[in-house]
Amino acid sequence: MVTLSKIYTRTGDAGSTRLSDNSEVRKTDLRVEAYGQVDEANAIIGVAVSTGALPDRLVQMLSLISNELFDVGADLATPLNPSPPWPALRIEPRSVERLEAFCDELQETLPVLRSFILPGGNPGGAQLHVARTVTRRAERAAWRCVEAHGTDPDGGVNMAAVTYLNRLSDLLFIMSRAANGTEGEILWVPGTDREKPEGAR
Repeated sequence: MVTLSKIYTRTGDAGSTRLSDNSEVRKTDLRVEAYGQVDEANAIIGVAVSTGALPDRLVQMLSLISNELFDVGADLATPLNPSPPWPALRIEPRSVERLEAFCDELQETLPVLRSFILPGGNPGGAQLHVARTVTRRAERAAWRCVEAHGTDPDGGVNMAAVTYLNRLSDLLFIMSRAANGTEGEILWVPGTDREKPEGAR
């Protein structure tokens, strides 16, 4: 259990911080960037839930996901270690599989899309669109972390955490449709008001 008896510590004033394994890194380290963006995505999910505009089933799913995103952050903040002094908190494949099951459950009730959807809708659905884009950004940061540190069992990155972010962004897109309702969806029209090329339908 984490104990937070004092919020400010002044230990990071020199531009460094400590990862979960107590190793010291710069605050610009890609691991720090990755778990920081996961934290941002989680905060936006909290905003979406706070609107009160989401169906109960989505709130139930998001409550579990919000807790699990702390696990994702802890995972990214802990370099792989073949012989850790204590068991590290890691994302496991079953967590990714649960996200996929959520996707399948919600997708069953939604019509097939013929184009991309313009972001917006009700306050809850619109915030889910924001959460989706920030989660995609967090995934890209996690991939940069993989490129820098690799996936080696000694010091690398757990790929399950990266995969989790990919599936979550897909799920948040589906959730935005479920939250907004599909009747009023505004689809992307490529080129908007440009003249269509000759022969195009």
